[in-house]
Amino acid sequence: MKMVLASKNAHKLVEMRDILSAQGVEVVLESDVGVDVDVEETGTTFEENALLKARAVMEATGLPSIADDSGLMVDALNGAPGVYSARYGGPALDDAGRYRLLLDNMRGQLDRRCRFVSAICCCFPNGDIVTARGECPGTLAYAPKGEDGFGYDPVFFVPSLKKTFAELTGGEKNAVSHRGAALAAFSGNLTKYLASL
Repeated sequence: MKMVLASKNAHKLVEMRDILSAQGVEVVLESDVGVDVDVEETGTTFEENALLKARAVMEATGLPSIADDSGLMVDALNGAPGVYSARYGGPALDDAGRYRLLLDNMRGQLDRRCRFVSAICCCFPNGDIVTARGECPGTLAYAPKGEDGFGYDPVFFVPSLKKTFAELTGGEKNAVSHRGAALAAFSGNLTKYLASL
């Protein structure tokens, strides 16, 4: 089965392909099927934004479309940056600028608890929807560490592994990450859905 990823994020594509290929799912980018859909993320939850993206790409391509909306929720900041994780601090900031701003906003804060959240939504041309959610608890590091990953990975510390996401291999990250958990749940939900057809 082919699914179009409702994202231009190549890192998300790699993670989704790694996990969903075992299900016989081929995940492709919008550009692979000749579309470029720009979706305004107006939802107030990760689930709402994932649905907006998946539905728009499914309607543009006529193919099953899968979207992930994810972000970092910091307890001491009342869940911020949350659904605004990719836009935190405005359009002028890149990934490093966003996590530096977050570290600045957390200066002097002893409660470093946070969690990554991922909401997955797949929309099918027949109107059916399959969803899943995953979370990964952690703590916010005091300084970035590691060279891999993307987004807030260099400052998201996993206490049980004593490493940031950016210090993990792709396989290590998929085994514990929010997106890994969401995709594992999604994979099970997809299997049930396909068996019901």
